[in-house]
Amino acid sequence: MLLLAAAFLVAFVLLLYMVSPLISPKPLALPGAHVVVTGGSSGIGKCIAIECYKQGAFITLVARNEEKLLQAKKEIEKHSINDKQVVLCISVDVSQDYSQVENVIKQAQEKLGPVDMLVNCAGMSLSGKFEDLEVSTFERLMSVNYLGSVYPSRAVITTMKERRVGRIVFVSSQAGQLGLFGFTAYSSSKFAIRGLAEALQMEVKPYNVYVTVAYPPDTDTPGFAEENKTKPLETRLISETTSVCKPEQVAKQIVKDAIVVTMGLFRTIALFYLGSFDSIVRRCMMQRARSEIADKTA
Repeated sequence: MLLLAAAFLVAFVLLLYMVSPLISPKPLALPGAHVVVTGGSSGIGKCIAIECYKQGAFITLVARNEEKLLQAKKEIEKHSINDKQVVLCISVDVSQDYSQVENVIKQAQEKLGPVDMLVNCAGMSLSGKFEDLEVSTFERLMSVNYLGSVYPSRAVITTMKERRVGRIVFVSSQAGQLGLFGFTAYSSSKFAIRGLAEALQMEVKPYNVYVTVAYPPDTDTPGFAEENKTKPLETRLISETTSVCKPEQVAKQIVKDAIVVTMGLFRTIALFYLGSFDSIVRRCMMQRARSEIADKTA
């Protein structure tokens, strides 16, 4: 009896996994699309911008260092597929002042049109034993890794909902799925992104706006090199048990997942529950719309 129940559960999960592509949204067409990439001056962010540019997108790069932004712009422009494509650079710290972030997004939309896809790639990592880390380190990582994703997303979401089209990508980390020694500050800031993304997806799905979260492993980037300088011995030994990926490979997979909105096997297990929750949200949305119509006609 127990084996029969287990077999039924496995069959049910596999069925959900197989049908999930059938209920996925229409893929986002990148040719001519406006893609905003925060943290786009180096590492995974720059590689994501290159990958989107190769497919015909218009790019807005957002980062703090203006010199690195201009260098990245030149590198990205080498991959154009037509003479109409544009790479716009905007220097701003996305984690400090929401009004500034909102303004630069408005500037970008005035020049390149509404944002079709936002990739939140701005982030940083500092490691150390919990009691050795300054409290300011926890505050800094939450500001950069979490609020640095909240602010740009908040700035684009209204227009995406009005247009009923859009993709928002959050770049988390493997440390955002599994807490690791030395990453008490970093892991918690990356776990927060998952909660934000899952809750936001439930809110915006009825408007044909879709959210994806990427959990890249150790990747050969300037940020990873900087991170290695402060890793405790235990953290370094853990990192050495896994291979380091190339940022180009990671970027290609992130873009692919964002365009198609793919769903992994373990994520699929929650599909039944999410479908039930989504129906509740849709009912509330319809009831609210009927109430607004009734108020206007009263």
